[in-house]
Amino acid sequence: MSALNPQPVLITLEEYEALPEDIRAEVFDGQISYMASPSQIHQMISMELSTILNIYLKSRKGSCRVFHAPFDVKLADNPLTIVQPDLMIVCDKDKLDGKRCNGAPDFIIEIVSPGNPADDYIRKPYYYKNAGVREYWIVDPRRKNVTVNYFEGNLLNIQYSFDSAIKVNIYEDLFVDFSYIAELLST
Repeated sequence: MSALNPQPVLITLEEYEALPEDIRAEVFDGQISYMASPSQIHQMISMELSTILNIYLKSRKGSCRVFHAPFDVKLADNPLTIVQPDLMIVCDKDKLDGKRCNGAPDFIIEIVSPGNPADDYIRKPYYYKNAGVREYWIVDPRRKNVTVNYFEGNLLNIQYSFDSAIKVNIYEDLFVDFSYIAELLST
């Protein structure tokens, strides 16, 4: 590498874990990416979706659990890739070590932040699909739509409006009614 194009400094897992607790960051191929705190609307949507998913999973009495940010997901060791999805479902408890999920969650929801929509629409689908995430939703409060990426089938990038009841494809009988969330946001 020439002096004009220096090699980027890659962060290690130890350096990432040494970051102050109040710093929100993700790592893509060893490059750290800092994140802003979520907005009020972001938090409201996250809470509602978390509640819906958690009630459903508890009724099934299975091994799957819901986690919300900030909770690390280590997708790769070398180069290091660690993300903090807004919401996720993890069904394989062996992936959980008390600090993070090591490997792909089964289901991920990201709520688009105005400051970095490209991360949710472009960068993260690439990493999530390649890591083995089964289904990935992008919830966009500004556009009032949800993009569903079902990586196990051939349903990729299907968009729904906030007046839809959307099926979670990894389950036979789970639908999320976004009209309730749209109503909540309008009050």
